[in-house]
Amino acid sequence: MDYPKVEFIYLNEQDMIDAGVKDMAGCIEAMEEMFKLMKAGNYRMGGANGNSHGCMVMFPESSPFPEMPLDGPDRRFMAMPAYLGGKFDIAGMKWYGSNCENKEKGLPRSVLMLTLNDKDTGVPLAYMSANILSAYRTGAVPGVGYKYFAKEDAKVVSIIGPGVMSKTALIAIMSVRPNIETIKVKGRGKASLQKFIDYIKQEYPKVNVYAVNTIEEAVRESDIISASTSTPTGNPEEYPYIAEEWIKPGAVISSTAALRFDDDFLINRARTVTDNIMLYEAWEEEMKPDAYNTIPIPAVRVMDLIAKGKMTYAQVDDLGDVLTGKIPVHRNKDEIIIYSVGGMPVEDIAWGTVVYRNALKNGIGTKLKLWDIPQMI
Repeated sequence: MDYPKVEFIYLNEQDMIDAGVKDMAGCIEAMEEMFKLMKAGNYRMGGANGNSHGCMVMFPESSPFPEMPLDGPDRRFMAMPAYLGGKFDIAGMKWYGSNCENKEKGLPRSVLMLTLNDKDTGVPLAYMSANILSAYRTGAVPGVGYKYFAKEDAKVVSIIGPGVMSKTALIAIMSVRPNIETIKVKGRGKASLQKFIDYIKQEYPKVNVYAVNTIEEAVRESDIISASTSTPTGNPEEYPYIAEEWIKPGAVISSTAALRFDDDFLINRARTVTDNIMLYEAWEEEMKPDAYNTIPIPAVRVMDLIAKGKMTYAQVDDLGDVLTGKIPVHRNKDEIIIYSVGGMPVEDIAWGTVVYRNALKNGIGTKLKLWDIPQMI
């Protein structure tokens, strides 16, 4: 860049698609590289601990100010900053607002944007639409887990909570285990359930897909279970529940949202794998006591159990340690793996950087000027 003049590119949603944001195999590869960099410590996220998920603006149940939004399902704003080193070597932030009532306006529940910045000067390099980007990185992170932990001959998949996150998780599953034969889908609303099934029939016509009425039906005989449910937090007894006896030996269960297991199973027989153990430590620090009441992901319950002295850190495996060969891919034959996916801004930075560089290479996007010469200096 020819300083002090500053220009950056704007990438709308179609630009992002043209630049390859839907390349799931490439996204999984980027996530693998990111996890290795994280294990080496070559990254920073928010907070004094450097591992915070982000900073969230939430609203009260009532307010004396008539213009102030009130609390509601997924009613929040979120800032998620990060730096990622290695071949990415870039800083940035995902920012979004979320409101379930958006669906009535024909909008996504969350509207996301990603900014990429030069690591030294802080000037913007790109400002991009991030809904598809975020969805694909959210699918690619469990995809890395499926690639390493799911049985090579996996045939049956269960989708609990059909939605955007489940769609990209399924794309990731089919990318790393293309011989899947059966997909079972458990959902609540008939319209969203049928839409999801129709999508599978169109994209994977050779696969046998059907709806099930209960989580138990979904889980039994499944090799891979992907759970991405939208559930109110606060009372863990209301979180979707999976009993140990329903789970096929050797199955992999990934959870990006609320999911509940019996404590005895978590403590004594399940293998807990996290996408970044320090993220869960940060949540435990920020949300204590009983962080699971606020963050309903299974590994957060494990962290609560560790805090209560019922488990130890030695019972938690970090995906980065698997990827770098520090621990084995499998510890026991037919082990049941519960893989928790918390979501981190470094994921958006990693995939956003790849897409941004593709856009630069191929002349995609709109160039915008910040200034020729800054007036406040």
